[in-house]
Amino acid sequence: MKPVPIAGAVALAVLLWLQRRKLETTLKAGGAVAVAGLLVYGSGVIQLPDIKGVVEDLGRTLGNWTYLVVGLMAFLETGAFVGLIAPGETFMVFGGVVAGQGIVSLVALIGIAWAAAVAGDAVSFFAGRRLGRAFLIRHGPRVQITEERVRMVEEFFDRHGGKAVVLGRFIGIVRAVNPFLAGSSGMAFGRFLPYSIIGAGAWATILLVLGFIFWHSFDEVLEYAERGAWALGTLIAVVVGLVWAHRHFRVPENREAFAARVDELLDRPALRPVARVVRPLWHKTRGPRRFVWNRVTPGDLGLELTTLLAVLAVGSFAFGAYAIELLEGTTVTPGDQRAFVIADDLRAAWLTDVAKIVTELGSFAVVAPVVAVCALALVVRRRYGEGIVLALGLPLTLLLVHLAKNLIDRPRPTGALVDTMGMSYPSGHAAYATAWLVIAILVGRVGLAWRTAAVAVASAVVVLVAATRVYLRAHYLSDVIGGVGLAASVFAVVGMAVLVVAHLRNNGRRTP
Repeated sequence: MKPVPIAGAVALAVLLWLQRRKLETTLKAGGAVAVAGLLVYGSGVIQLPDIKGVVEDLGRTLGNWTYLVVGLMAFLETGAFVGLIAPGETFMVFGGVVAGQGIVSLVALIGIAWAAAVAGDAVSFFAGRRLGRAFLIRHGPRVQITEERVRMVEEFFDRHGGKAVVLGRFIGIVRAVNPFLAGSSGMAFGRFLPYSIIGAGAWATILLVLGFIFWHSFDEVLEYAERGAWALGTLIAVVVGLVWAHRHFRVPENREAFAARVDELLDRPALRPVARVVRPLWHKTRGPRRFVWNRVTPGDLGLELTTLLAVLAVGSFAFGAYAIELLEGTTVTPGDQRAFVIADDLRAAWLTDVAKIVTELGSFAVVAPVVAVCALALVVRRRYGEGIVLALGLPLTLLLVHLAKNLIDRPRPTGALVDTMGMSYPSGHAAYATAWLVIAILVGRVGLAWRTAAVAVASAVVVLVAATRVYLRAHYLSDVIGGVGLAASVFAVVGMAVLVVAHLRNNGRRTP
C-alpha cells in the first residue's frame, strides 16, 4: 500500500464532489479517471514503468523532430485553441527534457518555440479581427469555450490592459483565447505585438529551461521541488505585500497617517541624531505627488517602453544564442554554410563591386559622423532624450562589439573578398549599421511626415549591409545576426533608461 497516492485520490474525490455543480462533464469524467488511477496505483496492484527510461526512449525516437513537434504545439497553443485541449506546457517541458539529454539544442529550441508562439498569437489575433467575438460565442462551446469563459477572459483583459497579453500566457484559458479577443476588441496590432513577444518569450524559455534542468536533476527532483515551493511561497508573500502596500498608500488618508507616525518616531529623543540626517530627506518626499507608475512598470508602462523591452528580449537572445553555441565549441552553424552556398551562386563581378560600396555604409567611419550630426540636431531641437540615445548608443555598441570579439575569439571565414581584421563574432559592420534604423525611428519621433519611408529605407540598409558582409565572406551569417542583436539590445537599454529617468523626473514633481 502507498498512502500518498491514496490520500491524493481521496482529496481529489472530495474536491470533485464539492465542485460537482460547477464542473463540466468532461472535467468530472477526467477527475473520476484520475481518482481511479491513483487508487489502483496506491493499492500496489500495478507498478508504474521506469519514467526516466520511457522519456529517454521517446527522446531518441523523436530526435531532431523534437524541433517540429515543440514549434508546432507552441503555434497551435493559441493559433488554433489547442491549449484548451492539450496544454502546451507539457510539450514545452518535454522539449526541455529532450534537450537535457543532449539530443537537440536548448537554445535553438527556445528560438523556435518563441517564434512559433508569437506566430500563433498573430494568427489568432487577426482571426479575431476578422471573425469577431460573436464567432467565438457561437462556435466556442465545441472546444469548451463557453460564453462564461469568454466573459472571464474579457474581464481579465479589461482589468489588466496590455499586460494581460503577457500575464495571460501563464493562465490556461486566458492564453488560449486572449489573442483572439484582443483582435476582436479592436486593439492595434502594433500595440499587441510587443506584449506578445515578451509573454511568448518568457513562457517558452521558462518551461523549456525547467524541463532541461529537471532532466539533469532527475534524481534530486523532490529536494528541488521542496526548495522551489518555499521560494514560490516567499515570492507570493512578497508580491502580495507589495500589492497591499501600493493599494494602501494610494489612499491620501493612509499616506498622511503613515507620515504622521514617521514624524512622531523621529521626534523621540533617542532618535534625534538619526533624525537630523533623515528628516531633511524625509520632508523632500512629503506631500502629494503624481507618480504615474503605469508608465514605468510592465503592462501599462506605455507602448514605447514595452516595445523597447521586446526589442531587448529578441536582440539579446539573437546575440546570446550564437555566443553560447560558439563558446561551447561550435565553429560553423548550418545556416552559415547555407548562406555561403547562396552567395557563391549569386557571385558576379558587378555585384561584388556594388557589395563593396554598400558594405561601407556599416563601417564605423561612415556611421559615427552621421550619428554625431543627428544627435546634435536633435539636441538643438530640444529633443534631449533622443539625442542621448544616439550619443551613448553607438559608443557603447562599439565597446561591446570589441569586448565580444575578444571573448568569443572566432576566426574569420576564409576567402574574404575585402580586407578584414580582428575576430569574426559579432559583425561590427552589421552592429553599426543598426544605427541607421535607430536614427530613422528617433527622427520620426520629431514628427516628420516621411518617417515611415525613412524607417523602411533604414531597415533596407541594415539588411543590405548584413547581406554584403556574408556575400563578401567577411563574416558568417551568425556574425551579422549577432551583431544586429547586440546593437539592438544596446540601443534598447539606453532608450529604456532615458524613458524611465524622464518619467521619474516628471512623476516626482508636486501636483499644484
